[in-house]
Amino acid sequence: MSDVTDAREHQHLVRVGADLAKRVIQVHAVDAAGKLVTNRSLPRDKFVEWCAQLPAGCMVAMEACSGAHHWARKLVVLGLDARIIPGQLVSPYRLQGKTGKNDANDAAAICEAASRPTMHYVPIKTTAQQGMLCIHRLREGFKQERTACVNRIRGLLAEFGIVVAQSTKALRAALSEVLEDGSNEMSGLARLSIERAQEQWRELDEHMDWCDKRIAAHVHDDSQAHAAAQLLGVGPVTASATVATVGDFKQFKNGSQFGAWLGLTPKQNSSGGKNNLGAITKRGDVYLRTLLIQAARSMVLTAHMRNDPISQWVSKLRERSGWQKAAVALANKNARILWAVMTKGIAFDARHVSVKPGVAIPVNPVVTLMT
Repeated sequence: MSDVTDAREHQHLVRVGADLAKRVIQVHAVDAAGKLVTNRSLPRDKFVEWCAQLPAGCMVAMEACSGAHHWARKLVVLGLDARIIPGQLVSPYRLQGKTGKNDANDAAAICEAASRPTMHYVPIKTTAQQGMLCIHRLREGFKQERTACVNRIRGLLAEFGIVVAQSTKALRAALSEVLEDGSNEMSGLARLSIERAQEQWRELDEHMDWCDKRIAAHVHDDSQAHAAAQLLGVGPVTASATVATVGDFKQFKNGSQFGAWLGLTPKQNSSGGKNNLGAITKRGDVYLRTLLIQAARSMVLTAHMRNDPISQWVSKLRERSGWQKAAVALANKNARILWAVMTKGIAFDARHVSVKPGVAIPVNPVVTLMT
């Protein structure tokens, strides 16, 4: 009898909010009138089976979290409209606030957020995209571990009055000499400890090299990643991460929207006709935004060595506003250029000049226009 009741319930469902967890998944389903039909907890292995009974095209919304893209891909195969919502956009719809947070309320909030026509969703990533992002996550982890290992070695050496120059290159060169120097007061056990730390350092270097080779292969084999790597200041890591994170750049209407999605646009605090702009919003993917800003910083510091339009523009901006603001502005510009390169299928040209529609192009322009 319950199976018949479930089948009848499923026929009228138009929207489902699913709160994902490791062992159970809470679902909150409503009909076309927005009336609650069911709010129940399902075992993890029964979720797909339950969703398979939903009518074709039914929206199933989930909060962006670990495993959300996996479930979304499975639901798309079933013919359902799978949506992933950023967590910060779900919280305002939890009517009970912070004090009433539980699985049932979270599922209801997700379902309510999905009903908004202006809601922004996270694009569903493919397995290839997630595989490449695994390499980037490993690389970031190895990088942090290597930094911690180097700092640990410096701290151990400082206990015996040995201080080496700040650069990693200087420490690597001096470490073997310090360990072999019998005149310092390091004990035998201390030397063994630092040797073990030095061995860990070498292993982490090998892990980093392994990740860098995979990223370089991705840039070489993927046409989009290869095109992104042609931008000034954008290296293989940034190009690979951008393509793996975004996927389809045509999901954004223009470059400005892409920059806003990355959190590179200023906050607005406007009222009464007065426009007040603050710092950048810092929304979106932190890792990708960090890479773009780091790439922009390196370009700002070396802009005076080049004479292309972008370098000249950023040099003047640095003089007016300082190099920090110039770096963020350049990161936003690079994001817009990336969107144009990816969506229009054109190669990057540092000497390209954008011309507004209806404006005559000079006969002998100073820079070369792209064809």
